[in-house]
Amino acid sequence: MNGAQAVLAALEREGVDTVFGYPGGAIMPLYDALFGHPVRHVLVRHEAAAAFAASGYARTSGRVGVCCATSGPGATNLVTGLLDAMMDSVPVVAITGQVRRELMGTDGFQEADVCAITQAVTKRNMLVSDVDSIAETLAEAFALARRGRPGPVLVDIPNDVLKAQTDVTAVPEKPPGRIGDGPRVSDAAVRDAVARIRSARRPVAIVGGGVRAGAVDLYRMFVAMLGLPHAATINALGAAASGDAAYLGMLGMHGLKAANKAVQRADVILALGMRFDDRVTGKPDRFAREATVIHADIDATEFNKIITANVALHGDLGETLRALVNELARGHVPRFDDWAAEARLLGGPLPSDRVADDVLSATDVLDRVFAALPGDAIVTTDVGQHQMWAAQRARPAHPRKYATSAGLGAMGFGFPAAVGAAYANPTVPVFAIVGDGGFQMCLPELATLRRYKIPVKIVLIDNQNLGMVRQWQELFFSERYSATNLADNPDFVAIARAYGIEAFAIDAPAGADDVIARFVAARGPALLHCACHPTENVWPMIPAGMTVDDLMEARA
Repeated sequence: MNGAQAVLAALEREGVDTVFGYPGGAIMPLYDALFGHPVRHVLVRHEAAAAFAASGYARTSGRVGVCCATSGPGATNLVTGLLDAMMDSVPVVAITGQVRRELMGTDGFQEADVCAITQAVTKRNMLVSDVDSIAETLAEAFALARRGRPGPVLVDIPNDVLKAQTDVTAVPEKPPGRIGDGPRVSDAAVRDAVARIRSARRPVAIVGGGVRAGAVDLYRMFVAMLGLPHAATINALGAAASGDAAYLGMLGMHGLKAANKAVQRADVILALGMRFDDRVTGKPDRFAREATVIHADIDATEFNKIITANVALHGDLGETLRALVNELARGHVPRFDDWAAEARLLGGPLPSDRVADDVLSATDVLDRVFAALPGDAIVTTDVGQHQMWAAQRARPAHPRKYATSAGLGAMGFGFPAAVGAAYANPTVPVFAIVGDGGFQMCLPELATLRRYKIPVKIVLIDNQNLGMVRQWQELFFSERYSATNLADNPDFVAIARAYGIEAFAIDAPAGADDVIARFVAARGPALLHCACHPTENVWPMIPAGMTVDDLMEARA
């Protein structure tokens, strides 16, 4: 076989069923090999969408997402999606074509040193210079993407290597450089953590995206065992069991008041698979000042990076939680039900910014949409105000039922991520919640929906503004609204229909439930255009670099 066929053979060995990509000159041999091949290729309309779709596939399935692009601009268009996957610990393998080896370093047509460019946005990148090493390199790439703290890996393959012949298809059991099983949590650290839990009066658990790596059931067991009040970062929405009264909601800048206030009052913080992002901590030296911190993570570089850990539990989160449960079971198991009830009372209903009963509010729309969604639905979101409104309201059944660009905050993510989620979960309804700004960054992917008849439903919150930036301009920049007005938005319903996508529209509360019900029940892809009030803000809000003491619930 040639190198391109060896690539596809390697993908088959890894169980890959779908690749998202866009062709071009340097990667043409791979596309020739894909012709009629069982590995399904999904043609997106921009390489950035390929990376986001691969991320949506991985986030909602736990399997490695795969994308491909040609050299030069094709490869560089993947960079934002790779950084998004890196920030949120998502396993993605990107395969890029490269110019012929003889042209490398000559500024050849569509040449870019993609390995140098992506060094900071991948766990590793690899240039394949020998056709006989394709099988081994791809095996190593997939192993690295999956293991330890997951993340993206890029494999760059010159055009002539894809064309060259090879008979090397076997993969050594342990290829050079293949990573091991990862760290195992220390028994002494577990005993120390349990002793601190037993002596605590106001402990709070904060769960992060690390829970997605097979630890959800153990997490639910752990917090239920203790009656422990707990909060989630945006990457862990869905970690709490349905109806768990001790769950306080999302934590952070736009998190729920009960979650933020309980953490600030806590005497022990159990940080589980989370990295103390600045949107969670605010000003670090004022974050949970009275708390002892027990930090569990598979990545040792996260310990003491932002918040000092009194106990560091270095290892796989599932194994760490199992060890904590077992150690607790050997002796007294404390219960914190009274504290959990007290913590719930620190909150209250979400503040409203609705201006009038007859004006369509984005938060009202989202309340109605979430009430109408099937219980097993997967939700992806774009980035901005709608992302925060959705995170405050969503109650996904599992973290793999909710995908958003959290660490990077990449606009344009939500729609193509939903495409990837739909391929990873073909029997599950998928809804993308997007804003009018981010949607226009990937609007041509409507053609992808149409071509493959992907039954993704798009909820478009159109407030004719880059809403989150406008909110900051209102609150912190003396209402100087620079470059945030989108009053010249196009007719999104007409555009969707031009692509052959069924479209619905609401512009007032009256009759909205009926339209939403018809949209949710529609067969195939559909768009729901929601013409919302332009100046609705997200509340509550902790200003950047501040703490819950500075929490805002309305305009001054």
